[in-house]
Amino acid sequence: MDTAFRHVALIGKYKSPEIAQPLLQLAEFLEHRGVEVSVDPLTAAHVSDHRRPVLTLEQIGRSADLAIVIGGDGTMLNIARTLAPFDVALAGVNVGRLGFLTDVSIDTMFATVGAMLEGRFIVEQRMLIASDVMRGDLRLDDVVAFNDVAVSKGAGGGLIDLEVRVNGQMLYRLRADGLLVATPTGSTAYALSAGGPILHPSLSVLTLVPVCPQTLANRPIVLPGDVTLEIVVHRAADARVHFDSHSHCELKEGDRVVVRRCRHVVRLLHPANHDYYHMLREKLHWSESPGR
Repeated sequence: MDTAFRHVALIGKYKSPEIAQPLLQLAEFLEHRGVEVSVDPLTAAHVSDHRRPVLTLEQIGRSADLAIVIGGDGTMLNIARTLAPFDVALAGVNVGRLGFLTDVSIDTMFATVGAMLEGRFIVEQRMLIASDVMRGDLRLDDVVAFNDVAVSKGAGGGLIDLEVRVNGQMLYRLRADGLLVATPTGSTAYALSAGGPILHPSLSVLTLVPVCPQTLANRPIVLPGDVTLEIVVHRAADARVHFDSHSHCELKEGDRVVVRRCRHVVRLLHPANHDYYHMLREKLHWSESPGR
């Protein structure tokens, strides 16, 4: 049978035994459709009797047409960052909580994946951001993030003093618990909790969202996606920068976090009937009728 995807990699949520059964069932479904199926090493280690080739994520990136993530948004964030340089299409089966990125229901998994094999799906490109952590001329770290880069105070509890520059021009000085640089994808994550706006994921923009600023005049601001942001730590007893809440780097006074749009994008596949606004209503519990 002709399919849109000849080789599909299945990647499960780490150390989650509940994904074993749906993953094996999906593997059999794909193979019955004439699709080559592989799994990554971490999935293979926790799903017994899978009998499929085990490929590293780099090998998956080089050989797979589609990677299906079975888990939650956190798993998708990690896999998307890793596979973005290879331009592998990604789809997510949600066994987590919110499911903003993993929007294929496990109850309709076979019908939805079957439709995708037949070419019935919606493709969406999502931007990533690349960050360099600089101490003078020394690069301490360089990380790609899908949701956000968050500069925050540490365990000491005191406010941190930051300066923000846009393309080399000063935007403002800020005393706050922290500052977020969020992508449109990240606008419904930490940035939303901090009072930032919801941005349509098709946009190529960056949002700066202060976290508990000392001055209430410091508000979120949306900037073009092609700018270079520089966050300079002026005063901080204990500060750090987090990337998608996945990794972090300790900061000292004088350190700079430089953020810009990454040259790679994430290519997400959605079901053919995907409705972004319906998804927002469902996930955020917005009412369809006033007063309800």
